[in-house]
Amino acid sequence: MPDPTDEDADPEAVATPPLGLWERMKTDPQYAPEHLALEAVRRLGPEARDWAARVRAGNPELSADEMAQLAIRKFVNRARLSGAISGAIGLPGAVVDMGVLAWTQARLVLHIAAAYDHDPEHPDRAIDLLVLQRVHKIAQTARLALGVAAGRERASVLLGQSATPLRQAVLRLGFKLARMAGVRAVKRLAAKVVPGAAILLGTWANSSATKDLAARSVELYRPRAIASPPSTP
Repeated sequence: MPDPTDEDADPEAVATPPLGLWERMKTDPQYAPEHLALEAVRRLGPEARDWAARVRAGNPELSADEMAQLAIRKFVNRARLSGAISGAIGLPGAVVDMGVLAWTQARLVLHIAAAYDHDPEHPDRAIDLLVLQRVHKIAQTARLALGVAAGRERASVLLGQSATPLRQAVLRLGFKLARMAGVRAVKRLAAKVVPGAAILLGTWANSSATKDLAARSVELYRPRAIASPPSTP
């Protein structure tokens, strides 16, 4: 059976962050995770919705848990590959890797949500992303930060680019995205300066952080089991 999570089955799949998002995050690195979450729901939500519909139509025997596992396997593998490819590029490559990893993780979360019949296009999914990725501890602060980021996005169109020096903005962006992708990824970002070891560490860190995120996502979106009534003596 063909892999229903394969991008070849969906020509509209967006495998890497779009250029406009990179520019927004570089201009406003303080709110990079929020910009990424908003864009992910806009661009990746429809992809996850269509994927779930395609899988259900072609494999009606699959349970929601099995659908979620399909997505987890696919995107954990992609996260691992991302770390291996950019491991020897140096700091700019590390920043790109963190952005691709965070984007891949957003795809994972939205696909898991769709597997459990949660609307992947709903604005609340951006809140879920930020809480699941531990950018914010609670939904209320995530919601407020998303509102600020959306306002700054609109303002940037009117006011132009940030005056922050490019190197400083790239460094801030790298660490913001690394924290979004997982604490281990922050350590890997620093480890990019260690030749050879960075490739192995990057592969492990990406897949480990993504597996942890997958487990939290399944816990959030899987329906709670209905407790059985107590048996009568």
